[in-house]
Amino acid sequence: MTTHRTTPLLLALATATALTAAAAPAASAAPAAADGPRGSAPRLDWRPCAKPGGPATQECADLPVPLDYADPDGPRISVAVSRIRSERPGARRGTLVVIPGGPGGSGVQRLTQKGAALGKQLDGAYDLVALDPRGVGGSTTAGCGLAPEDRFLTTLRSWPGQDGDVTENLARSQRFAEACAANGGAVLRSFTTANQVRDMDRLRAALGERKLSAWGVSYGTYVGAVYAQTYPGRTDRWVLDSSGDPDPKRVARGWLANMGKGADDRFPDFAAWAAHPGRDAEGLRLAQSPEEVRPLVLSLAEALDRAPRPSTTPGVPLTGSGLRQALQNALYSDSAFPGLARLLLTLRDPQAVPVLPPELAQPLRDQDASQTAAVICNDVAWPLLPAADQQRAVDEDRARHPLTGGMPVNVTPCSFWKTAPAAPPTRITDRGPSNILMVQSRKDPATPYSESLRMRAALGERAVLVTVEQGGHGVYLGNGNACGDAAVTRFLTTGTRPARDTDCPN
Repeated sequence: MTTHRTTPLLLALATATALTAAAAPAASAAPAAADGPRGSAPRLDWRPCAKPGGPATQECADLPVPLDYADPDGPRISVAVSRIRSERPGARRGTLVVIPGGPGGSGVQRLTQKGAALGKQLDGAYDLVALDPRGVGGSTTAGCGLAPEDRFLTTLRSWPGQDGDVTENLARSQRFAEACAANGGAVLRSFTTANQVRDMDRLRAALGERKLSAWGVSYGTYVGAVYAQTYPGRTDRWVLDSSGDPDPKRVARGWLANMGKGADDRFPDFAAWAAHPGRDAEGLRLAQSPEEVRPLVLSLAEALDRAPRPSTTPGVPLTGSGLRQALQNALYSDSAFPGLARLLLTLRDPQAVPVLPPELAQPLRDQDASQTAAVICNDVAWPLLPAADQQRAVDEDRARHPLTGGMPVNVTPCSFWKTAPAAPPTRITDRGPSNILMVQSRKDPATPYSESLRMRAALGERAVLVTVEQGGHGVYLGNGNACGDAAVTRFLTTGTRPARDTDCPN
């Protein structure tokens, strides 16, 4: 569920100096003046911040928050927030917060991208707001001082080596964790789901709202579910779009492990598209039948495992892991299918030089890579298996889910993390108001439908589930269909949900 900020997936692509605990007060000195007296809500000083392609009325501010909520009078850090005010004050019924995916997604960026469409759908019913979680975008950041080679998406995602070997993964994960322990400081340790939820509630108070409505996507559904569990009386209309398994025993680690099944669920859509006769006119047809596409992709990846191809990006060849990651990214949305088909066609020509997708061509910034790992490592303790057991787990998963090559169960820096979680993960339950609408694709490559049913079961009568047959990740105003979009819009504008769980066919 997490992943990178291109497409709906999650993380934004300068070498940066790591923030240490000693640097935290300096980082928050400017916003501190906006903090009200002890016990009062902070003040938000809004300024215009319209971005190209975004709504002209978008505003931004900096929200001061405690570095450590256990020490509310201690050092402050800054969280970037943004809003688009309702243009129909007479129709306005409240504030809706847009919760990004990730960890690592920017709420401010997502509001910029979706604000116009969301405003049109909701027709002035809400002020739209979002925040950049700690460590992201315009908020206070921290870095681990990671080497560039450890910040590529294909190394942040723990893709095994040739033939599934995990030796380098173990070494990289250990040095990643050690760098974060040495350089991240208290700021990095504060990057948790629990703190994002607390910051979100502090934003509610600063806005003067008694309750919030919300639209959370991907990892944002977990943030939204934890908020609804923690502050049930402060939730109005709550939409969880593309949910994972909230079981505390499977938080983060289970989300990653489920990606193998997700790819298997979704890949037939790409295979059918790539073999369709309509691709002939586009020059993108890969095979005469859908059944031929999967063996083609696997054989090309295996060939790249043995002999990576030089790409148009100097010094960055395309490896088998790179192709598998490109596939994973493309499965998020039908709109990415043509780009993947062009890459595969290039690889069938021994003389052609592949053009890497932008998210594979360069390392992430140190701060972005560090934040992405820190949240899931700070949230929950991960086991460290003996090397032989880790290799066996990868081998078994590669055999079960060849499209993801063992990555979903491979070792991560979390297994070597130096600090224990501050508290156990929140258990999501059916205790609370019945004001949650879930929307989910039946063929989701990142949060498989079977695992979203675990969120549905945990919420019980608090929720109703709308299942959309269109494949992809991120349903509402993205990869869904008119039926699903209408169900979400109707709920947010009128409060009306389907009487029971329902399907939206294509």
